[in-house]
Amino acid sequence: MRHEQTADLPYLRKVVGASMAGTIVEWYEFFLYGTAATLVFGKLFFPQTGNELDGIIAAFGTYAVGFIARPLGGVVFGHIGDKIGRKSLLQFSLMLIGVSTFLMGCLPTYDTIGYWAPALLVLLRFIQGFALGGEWGGAVLLVAEHSPNRSRAFWGSFPQAGVPLGNVLATIVLLVLSATLTEEAFLAWGWRIGFWLSVVIVAIGYYIRTKVSDSPIFEAAKAEAEERADEGYGLTEVFRRYPRGVFTAMGLRVGENILYYMVVTFSITYLAHIGVSTTEILSLMFIGHVLQVAMIPAIGTLADRVGRKPVYIAGAALTMAWPFAAFPMFGSGQPMVVLSAILLGMAVHALMYSAQPAIMAEMFPTRMRYSGVSLGYQVTAIVAGSWAPLIGTALLRQYDDWLPIAIYIMVAGLVSLGSALVMRETRGISLLAIDREDQRRLARA
Repeated sequence: MRHEQTADLPYLRKVVGASMAGTIVEWYEFFLYGTAATLVFGKLFFPQTGNELDGIIAAFGTYAVGFIARPLGGVVFGHIGDKIGRKSLLQFSLMLIGVSTFLMGCLPTYDTIGYWAPALLVLLRFIQGFALGGEWGGAVLLVAEHSPNRSRAFWGSFPQAGVPLGNVLATIVLLVLSATLTEEAFLAWGWRIGFWLSVVIVAIGYYIRTKVSDSPIFEAAKAEAEERADEGYGLTEVFRRYPRGVFTAMGLRVGENILYYMVVTFSITYLAHIGVSTTEILSLMFIGHVLQVAMIPAIGTLADRVGRKPVYIAGAALTMAWPFAAFPMFGSGQPMVVLSAILLGMAVHALMYSAQPAIMAEMFPTRMRYSGVSLGYQVTAIVAGSWAPLIGTALLRQYDDWLPIAIYIMVAGLVSLGSALVMRETRGISLLAIDREDQRRLARA
Protein backbone atom coordinates (compact mmCIF):
# COMPACT_ATOMS: atom_id res chain seq x y z
CA MET A 1 0.00 0.00 0.00
CA ARG A 2 1.44 3.34 -1.01
CA HIS A 3 1.11 6.35 1.25
CA GLU A 4 0.58 9.97 0.36
CA GLN A 5 3.93 11.68 -0.16
CA THR A 6 5.15 14.08 2.50
CA ALA A 7 7.67 16.83 2.03
CA ASP A 8 11.24 16.11 3.14
CA LEU A 9 12.36 19.66 2.42
CA PRO A 10 16.15 19.21 2.77
CA TYR A 11 16.11 16.26 0.39
CA LEU A 12 13.62 17.98 -1.91
CA ARG A 13 16.01 20.91 -2.21
CA LYS A 14 18.78 18.46 -3.11
CA VAL A 15 16.55 16.93 -5.81
CA VAL A 16 15.76 20.41 -7.15
CA GLY A 17 19.47 21.21 -7.24
CA ALA A 18 20.27 18.00 -9.10
CA SER A 19 17.52 18.61 -11.62
CA MET A 20 18.50 22.24 -12.13
CA ALA A 21 22.20 21.43 -12.44
CA GLY A 22 21.58 19.17 -15.38
CA THR A 23 19.02 21.47 -16.95
CA ILE A 24 21.42 24.41 -16.76
CA VAL A 25 24.11 22.33 -18.45
CA GLU A 26 21.81 21.05 -21.15
CA TRP A 27 20.41 24.46 -22.02
CA TYR A 28 23.76 26.22 -21.80
CA GLU A 29 24.89 23.96 -24.59
CA PHE A 30 21.64 24.02 -26.56
CA PHE A 31 21.33 27.80 -26.55
CA LEU A 32 25.02 28.30 -27.17
CA TYR A 33 24.32 26.61 -30.49
CA GLY A 34 21.30 28.82 -31.15
CA THR A 35 23.28 32.01 -30.61
CA ALA A 36 26.25 30.70 -32.59
CA ALA A 37 23.89 29.87 -35.46
CA THR A 38 23.25 33.60 -35.84
CA LEU A 39 26.73 34.92 -35.09
CA VAL A 40 29.10 32.21 -36.37
CA PHE A 41 27.77 29.15 -38.17
CA GLY A 42 26.10 31.01 -41.02
CA LYS A 43 29.47 32.57 -41.88
CA LEU A 44 31.82 29.62 -41.30
CA PHE A 45 29.97 26.41 -42.13
CA PHE A 46 28.05 27.28 -45.30
CA PRO A 47 28.95 28.71 -48.72
CA GLN A 48 28.45 32.48 -48.94
CA THR A 49 25.90 33.85 -51.43
CA GLY A 50 26.39 37.58 -50.86
CA ASN A 51 23.29 37.87 -48.62
CA GLU A 52 24.11 37.22 -44.96
CA LEU A 53 20.54 36.10 -44.22
CA ASP A 54 21.03 33.09 -46.53
CA GLY A 55 23.81 31.72 -44.31
CA ILE A 56 21.74 32.35 -41.19
CA ILE A 57 18.76 30.55 -42.73
CA ALA A 58 20.99 27.56 -43.52
CA ALA A 59 22.36 27.61 -39.95
CA PHE A 60 18.85 27.72 -38.52
CA GLY A 61 18.07 24.70 -40.70
CA THR A 62 20.69 22.73 -38.74
CA TYR A 63 19.28 24.30 -35.58
CA ALA A 64 15.93 22.72 -36.47
CA VAL A 65 17.57 19.27 -36.72
CA GLY A 66 18.06 19.29 -32.96
CA PHE A 67 14.35 19.82 -32.44
CA ILE A 68 13.47 17.05 -34.87
CA ALA A 69 15.69 14.70 -32.86
CA ARG A 70 14.11 15.69 -29.55
CA PRO A 71 10.85 13.69 -29.91
CA LEU A 72 12.89 10.60 -30.80
CA GLY A 73 14.94 11.13 -27.65
CA GLY A 74 11.76 11.70 -25.68
CA VAL A 75 10.23 8.42 -26.94
CA VAL A 76 13.36 6.34 -26.28
CA PHE A 77 14.25 7.87 -22.92
CA GLY A 78 10.60 7.98 -21.84
CA HIS A 79 9.99 4.32 -22.69
CA ILE A 80 13.09 3.14 -20.84
CA GLY A 81 12.71 5.68 -18.03
CA ASP A 82 9.18 4.49 -17.21
CA LYS A 83 10.61 0.99 -16.80
CA ILE A 84 13.97 1.44 -15.03
CA GLY A 85 13.84 4.94 -13.54
CA ARG A 86 14.66 8.59 -14.13
CA LYS A 87 18.08 9.05 -12.50
CA SER A 88 20.30 6.76 -14.59
CA LEU A 89 18.94 8.08 -17.88
CA LEU A 90 19.46 11.67 -16.73
CA GLN A 91 23.13 10.94 -16.12
CA PHE A 92 23.47 9.34 -19.57
CA SER A 93 21.74 12.24 -21.35
CA LEU A 94 24.05 14.70 -19.61
CA MET A 95 27.17 12.92 -20.86
CA LEU A 96 25.80 12.53 -24.38
CA ILE A 97 25.00 16.20 -24.88
CA GLY A 98 28.32 17.20 -23.27
CA VAL A 99 30.39 15.10 -25.67
CA SER A 100 28.47 16.25 -28.75
CA THR A 101 28.81 19.92 -27.77
CA PHE A 102 32.56 19.63 -27.09
CA LEU A 103 33.06 18.04 -30.52
CA MET A 104 31.18 20.93 -32.16
CA GLY A 105 33.95 23.19 -30.91
CA CYS A 106 36.50 20.98 -32.69
CA LEU A 107 34.87 20.98 -36.14
CA PRO A 108 36.78 22.32 -39.14
CA THR A 109 34.97 24.95 -41.22
CA TYR A 110 33.53 24.94 -44.75
CA ASP A 111 36.70 26.52 -46.15
CA THR A 112 38.70 23.56 -44.79
CA ILE A 113 36.60 20.47 -45.59
CA GLY A 114 33.75 21.81 -47.72
CA TYR A 115 30.31 20.23 -47.29
CA TRP A 116 31.62 17.79 -44.69
CA ALA A 117 31.57 20.74 -42.26
CA PRO A 118 27.78 21.27 -42.29
CA ALA A 119 27.23 17.48 -42.51
CA LEU A 120 29.20 16.86 -39.29
CA LEU A 121 27.51 19.84 -37.66
CA VAL A 122 24.11 18.33 -38.46
CA LEU A 123 25.15 14.94 -37.04
CA LEU A 124 26.34 16.41 -33.76
CA ARG A 125 23.27 18.64 -33.59
CA PHE A 126 21.07 15.55 -33.98
CA ILE A 127 22.86 13.78 -31.10
CA GLN A 128 22.57 16.91 -28.97
CA GLY A 129 18.83 17.18 -29.64
CA PHE A 130 18.28 13.46 -29.00
CA ALA A 131 19.88 13.77 -25.58
CA LEU A 132 17.92 16.89 -24.69
CA GLY A 133 14.71 15.14 -25.74
CA GLY A 134 15.19 12.69 -22.89
CA GLU A 135 16.56 15.24 -20.43
CA TRP A 136 13.59 17.51 -19.80
CA GLY A 137 10.99 14.88 -18.94
CA GLY A 138 13.25 13.07 -16.51
CA ALA A 139 14.49 16.25 -14.86
CA VAL A 140 11.07 17.75 -14.18
CA LEU A 141 9.57 14.42 -13.06
CA LEU A 142 12.39 13.89 -10.60
CA VAL A 143 11.17 17.07 -8.89
CA ALA A 144 7.42 16.74 -9.50
CA GLU A 145 7.26 13.22 -8.09
CA HIS A 146 9.09 14.30 -4.93
CA SER A 147 6.98 17.46 -4.44
CA PRO A 148 3.98 17.90 -2.10
CA ASN A 149 0.63 18.26 -3.83
CA ARG A 150 -0.04 21.81 -2.65
CA SER A 151 3.22 23.27 -4.03
CA ARG A 152 4.08 21.10 -7.04
CA ALA A 153 4.00 24.00 -9.51
CA PHE A 154 6.42 26.00 -7.35
CA TRP A 155 8.99 23.24 -6.93
CA GLY A 156 8.52 22.01 -10.49
CA SER A 157 9.24 25.49 -11.81
CA PHE A 158 12.89 25.39 -10.70
CA PRO A 159 14.07 23.10 -13.53
CA GLN A 160 12.31 25.57 -15.83
CA ALA A 161 14.37 28.37 -14.30
CA GLY A 162 17.42 26.34 -15.29
CA VAL A 163 16.64 27.21 -18.91
CA PRO A 164 17.28 30.98 -18.62
CA LEU A 165 20.15 30.24 -16.21
CA GLY A 166 21.80 28.08 -18.85
CA ASN A 167 21.14 30.83 -21.34
CA VAL A 168 22.73 33.34 -18.95
CA LEU A 169 25.89 31.25 -18.86
CA ALA A 170 25.98 30.93 -22.65
CA THR A 171 25.37 34.66 -23.04
CA ILE A 172 28.12 35.54 -20.53
CA VAL A 173 30.64 33.36 -22.35
CA LEU A 174 29.76 34.77 -25.78
CA LEU A 175 29.58 38.32 -24.40
CA VAL A 176 33.04 38.10 -22.84
CA LEU A 177 34.52 36.55 -25.97
CA SER A 178 32.91 39.03 -28.37
CA ALA A 179 33.88 41.99 -26.16
CA THR A 180 37.51 40.96 -25.60
CA LEU A 181 38.40 39.56 -29.01
CA THR A 182 38.45 41.20 -32.39
CA GLU A 183 35.77 40.02 -34.80
CA GLU A 184 38.44 38.19 -36.79
CA ALA A 185 39.75 36.34 -33.71
CA PHE A 186 36.25 35.52 -32.49
CA LEU A 187 35.30 33.99 -35.84
CA ALA A 188 38.67 32.24 -36.24
CA TRP A 189 38.81 30.47 -32.86
CA GLY A 190 37.16 32.40 -30.03
CA TRP A 191 33.67 30.96 -30.51
CA ARG A 192 35.04 27.44 -29.93
CA ILE A 193 35.90 28.18 -26.29
CA GLY A 194 32.25 28.28 -25.28
CA PHE A 195 31.72 24.76 -26.63
CA TRP A 196 34.87 23.42 -24.97
CA LEU A 197 33.84 24.81 -21.59
CA SER A 198 30.95 22.34 -21.60
CA VAL A 199 33.32 19.69 -20.21
CA VAL A 200 33.66 21.56 -16.91
CA ILE A 201 29.93 22.20 -16.56
CA VAL A 202 29.00 18.60 -17.44
CA ALA A 203 31.38 17.23 -14.78
CA ILE A 204 29.74 19.41 -12.10
CA GLY A 205 26.21 18.50 -13.17
CA TYR A 206 26.99 14.78 -13.34
CA TYR A 207 28.46 14.78 -9.83
CA ILE A 208 25.41 16.53 -8.35
CA ARG A 209 23.07 14.03 -9.98
CA THR A 210 24.83 11.10 -8.33
CA LYS A 211 23.55 12.35 -4.95
CA VAL A 212 19.80 11.77 -5.54
CA SER A 213 17.55 8.79 -6.21
CA ASP A 214 14.24 8.08 -7.89
CA SER A 215 11.08 9.08 -6.00
CA PRO A 216 9.22 6.70 -3.66
CA ILE A 217 6.10 6.97 -5.82
CA PHE A 218 8.06 5.78 -8.87
CA GLU A 219 9.72 2.92 -6.95
CA ALA A 220 6.31 1.79 -5.71
CA ALA A 221 4.81 2.00 -9.21
CA LYS A 222 7.75 0.05 -10.58
CA ALA A 223 7.24 -2.71 -8.00
CA GLU A 224 3.52 -2.90 -8.80
CA ALA A 225 4.26 -3.06 -12.55
CA GLU A 226 6.58 -6.01 -11.96
CA GLU A 227 3.77 -7.80 -10.14
CA ARG A 228 1.29 -6.99 -12.92
CA ALA A 229 3.10 -7.90 -16.11
CA ASP A 230 -0.03 -7.22 -18.18
CA GLU A 231 0.18 -3.47 -17.51
CA GLY A 232 1.65 -1.51 -20.40
CA TYR A 233 3.86 1.54 -20.51
CA GLY A 234 5.62 3.65 -23.10
CA LEU A 235 4.58 5.24 -26.39
CA THR A 236 1.72 3.02 -27.54
CA GLU A 237 0.19 2.72 -24.08
CA VAL A 238 0.13 6.44 -23.39
CA PHE A 239 -1.51 7.16 -26.76
CA ARG A 240 -4.03 4.37 -26.19
CA ARG A 241 -4.96 5.31 -22.63
CA TYR A 242 -4.34 9.07 -22.41
CA PRO A 243 -4.58 10.66 -25.88
CA ARG A 244 -6.29 13.77 -24.51
CA GLY A 245 -3.36 14.45 -22.18
CA VAL A 246 -0.79 14.06 -24.96
CA PHE A 247 -2.58 16.31 -27.47
CA THR A 248 -3.51 18.94 -24.88
CA ALA A 249 0.13 19.12 -23.79
CA MET A 250 1.21 19.51 -27.41
CA GLY A 251 -1.24 22.33 -27.98
CA LEU A 252 -0.16 24.13 -24.81
CA ARG A 253 3.41 24.06 -26.08
CA VAL A 254 2.84 25.61 -29.53
CA GLY A 255 2.52 29.28 -28.56
CA GLU A 256 4.92 29.04 -25.63
CA ASN A 257 7.62 27.32 -27.68
CA ILE A 258 7.39 29.64 -30.67
CA LEU A 259 7.27 32.76 -28.50
CA TYR A 260 10.40 31.79 -26.61
CA TYR A 261 12.54 31.17 -29.66
CA MET A 262 11.32 34.31 -31.32
CA VAL A 263 12.28 36.31 -28.22
CA VAL A 264 15.66 34.74 -27.42
CA THR A 265 16.92 33.56 -30.83
CA PHE A 266 15.19 35.31 -33.73
CA SER A 267 15.27 38.72 -32.02
CA ILE A 268 19.08 38.52 -32.12
CA THR A 269 18.86 38.16 -35.90
CA TYR A 270 16.25 40.91 -36.18
CA LEU A 271 18.15 43.39 -34.01
CA ALA A 272 21.42 42.69 -35.82
CA HIS A 273 19.59 43.18 -39.14
CA ILE A 274 18.41 46.65 -38.12
CA GLY A 275 21.89 47.65 -36.97
CA VAL A 276 22.13 46.94 -33.23
CA SER A 277 25.64 45.78 -32.23
CA THR A 278 26.33 42.18 -31.14
CA THR A 279 27.69 43.22 -27.73
CA GLU A 280 24.64 45.38 -27.04
CA ILE A 281 22.23 42.61 -28.07
CA LEU A 282 23.97 40.06 -25.85
CA SER A 283 23.99 42.51 -22.92
CA LEU A 284 20.24 43.07 -23.22
CA MET A 285 19.59 39.33 -23.50
CA PHE A 286 21.71 38.73 -20.40
CA ILE A 287 19.55 41.12 -18.35
CA GLY A 288 16.38 39.55 -19.72
CA HIS A 289 17.46 36.00 -18.82
CA VAL A 290 18.51 37.01 -15.30
CA LEU A 291 15.12 38.58 -14.60
CA GLN A 292 13.25 35.60 -16.05
CA VAL A 293 15.04 33.33 -13.57
CA ALA A 294 13.27 35.25 -10.79
CA MET A 295 9.92 35.37 -12.61
CA ILE A 296 9.54 31.61 -13.08
CA PRO A 297 9.32 30.45 -9.41
CA ALA A 298 7.08 33.42 -8.59
CA ILE A 299 4.63 32.40 -11.30
CA GLY A 300 4.90 28.77 -10.19
CA THR A 301 3.70 29.93 -6.75
CA LEU A 302 0.85 31.82 -8.41
CA ALA A 303 -0.23 28.68 -10.27
CA ASP A 304 -0.37 26.80 -6.95
CA ARG A 305 -2.58 29.51 -5.43
CA VAL A 306 -5.03 30.43 -8.20
CA GLY A 307 -4.77 27.39 -10.47
CA ARG A 308 -2.97 26.30 -13.61
CA LYS A 309 -5.66 27.32 -16.11
CA PRO A 310 -6.04 31.06 -15.41
CA VAL A 311 -2.28 31.61 -15.41
CA TYR A 312 -1.80 29.72 -18.67
CA ILE A 313 -4.78 31.39 -20.35
CA ALA A 314 -3.33 34.80 -19.49
CA GLY A 315 0.04 33.83 -20.98
CA ALA A 316 -1.45 32.48 -24.21
CA ALA A 317 -3.66 35.54 -24.69
CA LEU A 318 -0.75 37.92 -24.11
CA THR A 319 1.36 35.91 -26.57
CA MET A 320 -1.07 36.98 -29.28
CA ALA A 321 -0.59 40.64 -28.37
CA TRP A 322 3.15 40.76 -27.62
CA PRO A 323 4.61 40.96 -31.17
CA PHE A 324 2.45 43.93 -32.16
CA ALA A 325 3.96 45.91 -29.29
CA ALA A 326 7.47 44.41 -29.34
CA PHE A 327 8.57 44.88 -32.95
CA PRO A 328 7.91 48.64 -33.00
CA MET A 329 9.85 48.78 -29.72
CA PHE A 330 12.72 46.84 -31.31
CA GLY A 331 12.64 49.26 -34.23
CA SER A 332 13.31 52.22 -31.94
CA GLY A 333 16.87 50.97 -31.43
CA GLN A 334 16.90 52.55 -27.94
CA PRO A 335 18.46 50.11 -25.43
CA MET A 336 15.89 50.56 -22.65
CA VAL A 337 12.96 50.29 -25.06
CA VAL A 338 14.43 47.17 -26.67
CA LEU A 339 15.10 45.69 -23.22
CA SER A 340 11.48 46.37 -22.22
CA ALA A 341 10.24 44.47 -25.28
CA ILE A 342 12.49 41.51 -24.41
CA LEU A 343 11.37 41.53 -20.77
CA LEU A 344 7.71 41.66 -21.78
CA GLY A 345 8.23 38.63 -24.01
CA MET A 346 10.00 36.69 -21.28
CA ALA A 347 7.33 37.57 -18.71
CA VAL A 348 4.56 36.39 -21.05
CA HIS A 349 6.51 33.22 -21.75
CA ALA A 350 6.99 32.58 -18.01
CA LEU A 351 3.21 32.67 -17.49
CA MET A 352 3.00 29.56 -19.67
CA TYR A 353 6.33 27.89 -18.99
CA SER A 354 6.54 27.97 -15.18
CA ALA A 355 3.77 25.51 -14.36
CA GLN A 356 4.30 23.13 -17.31
CA PRO A 357 6.07 20.42 -15.24
CA ALA A 358 3.17 20.30 -12.77
CA ILE A 359 0.52 20.54 -15.49
CA MET A 360 2.00 17.72 -17.57
CA ALA A 361 2.94 15.49 -14.62
CA GLU A 362 -0.67 15.72 -13.43
CA MET A 363 -1.98 14.51 -16.81
CA PHE A 364 -0.52 10.97 -16.60
CA PRO A 365 -0.14 8.10 -14.11
CA THR A 366 3.33 7.19 -12.85
CA ARG A 367 3.67 4.04 -14.97
CA MET A 368 3.67 6.08 -18.19
CA ARG A 369 4.38 9.62 -16.97
CA TYR A 370 7.90 9.91 -18.46
CA SER A 371 6.59 8.87 -21.89
CA GLY A 372 3.52 11.10 -21.73
CA VAL A 373 5.38 14.17 -20.52
CA SER A 374 8.23 13.73 -23.01
CA LEU A 375 5.85 13.24 -25.94
CA GLY A 376 3.66 16.18 -25.03
CA TYR A 377 6.63 18.45 -24.54
CA GLN A 378 9.00 17.37 -27.31
CA VAL A 379 6.86 16.47 -30.33
CA THR A 380 5.55 20.02 -30.60
CA ALA A 381 9.11 21.22 -31.09
CA ILE A 382 9.13 19.69 -34.58
CA VAL A 383 6.55 22.18 -35.85
CA ALA A 384 7.03 24.98 -33.32
CA GLY A 385 10.37 26.07 -31.85
CA SER A 386 12.51 24.22 -34.39
CA TRP A 387 11.23 26.30 -37.30
CA ALA A 388 10.40 29.54 -35.53
CA PRO A 389 13.76 31.34 -36.02
CA LEU A 390 14.03 30.02 -39.59
CA ILE A 391 10.46 31.08 -40.46
CA GLY A 392 11.02 34.48 -38.86
CA THR A 393 14.23 35.00 -40.84
CA ALA A 394 12.62 33.83 -44.09
CA LEU A 395 9.65 36.19 -43.58
CA LEU A 396 12.05 39.03 -42.84
CA ARG A 397 14.01 38.27 -46.01
CA GLN A 398 10.86 38.04 -48.14
CA TYR A 399 8.92 41.06 -46.84
CA ASP A 400 11.52 43.14 -44.96
CA ASP A 401 8.70 43.93 -42.51
CA TRP A 402 7.77 42.71 -39.04
CA LEU A 403 3.99 42.42 -39.56
CA PRO A 404 3.98 38.90 -41.14
CA ILE A 405 6.21 37.73 -38.28
CA ALA A 406 3.80 39.18 -35.72
CA ILE A 407 0.85 37.41 -37.35
CA TYR A 408 2.78 34.12 -37.22
CA ILE A 409 3.33 34.52 -33.45
CA MET A 410 -0.31 35.54 -32.93
CA VAL A 411 -1.60 32.35 -34.60
CA ALA A 412 0.73 30.25 -32.43
CA GLY A 413 -0.65 31.95 -29.32
CA LEU A 414 -4.19 31.19 -30.46
CA VAL A 415 -3.41 27.44 -30.58
CA SER A 416 -2.15 27.48 -27.00
CA LEU A 417 -5.10 29.57 -25.86
CA GLY A 418 -7.52 26.97 -27.23
CA SER A 419 -5.65 24.17 -25.46
CA ALA A 420 -5.54 26.09 -22.17
CA LEU A 421 -9.29 26.65 -22.32
CA VAL A 422 -10.03 22.92 -22.65
CA MET A 423 -7.42 21.51 -20.27
CA ARG A 424 -8.52 20.21 -16.86
CA GLU A 425 -7.66 22.18 -13.72
CA THR A 426 -5.46 19.94 -11.53
CA ARG A 427 -4.21 22.30 -8.80
CA GLY A 428 -3.52 20.33 -5.59
CA ILE A 429 -4.26 16.91 -7.09
CA SER A 430 -2.50 13.86 -5.65
CA LEU A 431 -0.32 11.84 -8.01
CA LEU A 432 -1.33 8.78 -6.01
CA ALA A 433 -4.99 9.55 -6.72
CA ILE A 434 -4.13 9.68 -10.45
CA ASP A 435 -2.48 6.26 -10.15
CA ARG A 436 -5.50 4.80 -8.32
CA GLU A 437 -7.87 6.12 -10.98
CA ASP A 438 -5.60 4.60 -13.62
CA GLN A 439 -5.85 1.24 -11.85
CA ARG A 440 -9.65 1.52 -11.76
CA ARG A 441 -9.71 2.26 -15.49
CA LEU A 442 -7.52 -0.75 -16.18
CA ALA A 443 -9.77 -2.96 -14.08
CA ARG A 444 -12.86 -1.78 -15.96
CA ALA A 445 -11.12 -2.33 -19.29
